Amino acid sequence: MTDLFEASGIHPPDAPLADRLRPQALDQVVGQDHLLGPGGPIRRMIEAGRLGSMILWGPPGTGKTTIARLLAKAAGYEYQSISAVFSGVADLKKAFEAARMRRSAGQQTLLFVDEIHRFNRAQQDGFLPFVEEGIVTLVGATTENPSFELNGALLSRSQVYVLKRLDDASLDQLLSRAETLMERSLPLTPEARQAMLALADGDGRYLLTMSEVLFDLPQSEPLDVQALAGVLQKRAPAYDKSREEHYNLISALHKSVRGSDPDAALYWLARMLNGGEDPLYLARRIVRMAVEDIGQADPLSLLVANAAKDTYDFLGSPEGELALAQAVVHLATAPKSVGVYEAFKAAKRAAHETGSLMPPAHIRNAPTKLMKQLGYGKGYQYDPSTPEGFSGANFFPDEMERRTFYQPKGEGHEEKVKARLERWAAMRDRVQGEKG
Repeated sequence: MTDLFEASGIHPPDAPLADRLRPQALDQVVGQDHLLGPGGPIRRMIEAGRLGSMILWGPPGTGKTTIARLLAKAAGYEYQSISAVFSGVADLKKAFEAARMRRSAGQQTLLFVDEIHRFNRAQQDGFLPFVEEGIVTLVGATTENPSFELNGALLSRSQVYVLKRLDDASLDQLLSRAETLMERSLPLTPEARQAMLALADGDGRYLLTMSEVLFDLPQSEPLDVQALAGVLQKRAPAYDKSREEHYNLISALHKSVRGSDPDAALYWLARMLNGGEDPLYLARRIVRMAVEDIGQADPLSLLVANAAKDTYDFLGSPEGELALAQAVVHLATAPKSVGVYEAFKAAKRAAHETGSLMPPAHIRNAPTKLMKQLGYGKGYQYDPSTPEGFSGANFFPDEMERRTFYQPKGEGHEEKVKARLERWAAMRDRVQGEKG
């Protein structure tokens, strides 16, 4: 049940600043105009006078709880909230029963479920009949990717709306509202104010929590950036090694290397290290980049990547991290080729298709007299001993037409490899033509 302060929209004087500044209408929500502005999907829902179940997915401090409250208020629904962190099956049953009783009295219920991804699959299934029957309109809030954390059945009955992290303009708007409420300006220089916006990292609630600390300081000269850092403790970056952010950042690092952008690659490497990522995980991914995206265009890249892994293993942090950075720069600035990567995939497909075809007789091993009598090894030429160092023999099964898997683009080291392969192909065609 909401208390009297909450029901009236008035917050007690000792409430946190973030609560006292909580918007009282959807128009006051900042940073989410793509959902709440004219033509936005949630705005259209309100104008139509009927809410549908939805999942609000976004970073902390972007307004998920506030939007749910204001949706209930705008649509005339009873607002009821539970948290997946503190609630269990018994709490859910009580919430659904209360909603059923309201519905029988003609009152709709908006059930807000904070951290909905923390409910297990069976608990999520428990929502389905009540959502389908319209007993509750579900508004779930999550900081995690719903595709990974929520049941497909629940997702199919809800719209997923993505909330954006608050940009500097939106955060500055919150600071201005705080200053209006407190009837004084924050004691910050312009540079320190900008640093504070950066420190908030898109989280409006955290920004207002920091502001409250500054408003409680004795009146003094405005704080510069260094003084601000002394007052506020920098929080850890928003990064969870087991969640979506992990995959987003490693994807950004890999694609920056693949896209030959060493500056962006170094940035994402630093972001992951600052977030507490295991450097040896990063070393493994760097080795993968060397073989997947660079390959024969710069064979040295694999040696550099492995050396970086060994160096980190030897030195540890922080000194060993420099070896990872050196490898990332080398890979990002190296010529790129997926020739070997694509060739091996094609060869694996061909091996699967052709089954157990035997090698041609001339390259089969002949350790016994019988095998020699059967023609094993007959006519084999030792390529290094030929005048050209190349015999032009066929090494595919006799029943299989020759296929070309490896097709170098001609970048970096592969430029010479490509010319050599073309020369050998011409010689092979000549030799096979003479045999035919």
